[in-house]
Amino acid sequence: MSKVREDVIRWIRDWFETNGKGCNAVIGLSGGKDSTVVAALCAEALGKERVIGVLMPNGIQPDIEDSREVVKFLGIKYYEINIQRAVEGLSAELKKAGIEISEQTRINLPPRIRMSTLYAVSQSNNGRVANTCNLSEDWIGYSTRYGDAAGDFAPLGNLTVQEVRKLGAELGLPAHLVQKTPSDGLCGKSDEDKIGFTYEVLDKYIRTGVCKDAQTKEKIDRMYKMNRFKLEPIPYFKYEGEE
Repeated sequence: MSKVREDVIRWIRDWFETNGKGCNAVIGLSGGKDSTVVAALCAEALGKERVIGVLMPNGIQPDIEDSREVVKFLGIKYYEINIQRAVEGLSAELKKAGIEISEQTRINLPPRIRMSTLYAVSQSNNGRVANTCNLSEDWIGYSTRYGDAAGDFAPLGNLTVQEVRKLGAELGLPAHLVQKTPSDGLCGKSDEDKIGFTYEVLDKYIRTGVCKDAQTKEKIDRMYKMNRFKLEPIPYFKYEGEE
């Protein structure tokens, strides 16, 4: 992990040198391992004065103190912006227009509003927005398109959950944050409860192709196939021009 740490830090520096020289890294902080590790990597790569954390509770967030602990531990600037009124306001306008809000809409609206918030903070602070998703989540589509799946650069995009945890330990981050049970904080369930298998099983399958349980393997393959489009560029009609 020491080499991974050095490589990712170098990659972040190189990316900013090319795509945002002198810009700040803007990171939505949930208090979980992914955003905490990304914030720590950016602080090492760019200096803590160029890292901005954004806390975005939706009303009352039971674990908000974890996010506050992150910014205090890293010594970075932060903003706390409650998105509840924005979520409620847009939901009310949808209903007013005659739209029956589905459960998926209800779950995915807050992360999309959070991403809009991150870009508002970024554009007001000479920033670039970090995508904090990891390879395991991306593999099965466990993210919200144009929500947490968006961003300008993705330091953890090729690291599994287990690898992110090891990297967090290498960075010397508080163990209770790095080992925190993954949860989207939206539906009241842990990630593993919701997807029906553990990240340990998924990570092993990603890295080795081995999954002993046939039903789990079939489910992972199905989720991968169904959700792969989330990571691909928007398809467009290729017009060759008139002859």
